[in-house]
Amino acid sequence: MTELEEIYNEYFKDVYLFIYSLSKDKHIAEDLTSETFVKAMKSIESFKGNCDIKVWLFQIAKNSYYSYVRKHKRLIELEAVPEKKSDDNLEKSVFLAEASMEIHDIIHHLSEPYKEVFSLRVFGELSFKQIGRLFGKTDNWACVTFHRARHKIREEMRDN
Repeated sequence: MTELEEIYNEYFKDVYLFIYSLSKDKHIAEDLTSETFVKAMKSIESFKGNCDIKVWLFQIAKNSYYSYVRKHKRLIELEAVPEKKSDDNLEKSVFLAEASMEIHDIIHHLSEPYKEVFSLRVFGELSFKQIGRLFGKTDNWACVTFHRARHKIREEMRDN
């Protein structure tokens, strides 16, 4: 088995679950996971080993997901409109969708490094040690930055 096959076999599930946590769609997660590994194979020689390979793959996956969202933004917005089941469910669905969009909007407008640290921790499920290594900082720095990001998100939600 080649090194690339080993990487694929070892990290496929992690990358898939990471993209699924972002997209909440199995088909998108499958497509973008495949795309992530194709991109990784094409640029494996640029991997310097400064961080864990899983972190590197998550970066590729995250960038692939953001590119996908930019390309399909109108389509995603239309699909996010809930179908009418009953008035109670509709109101609840709209409220939850609005709250989710509000949180994502707040995260999107966070300054760096708060936005990326928060996303890597929550959506990427990376440890503080892995996040710190990705930024060339300590795990304590990653932890503090994550908690500050969470505090900023809560403050924004209170203000809205």
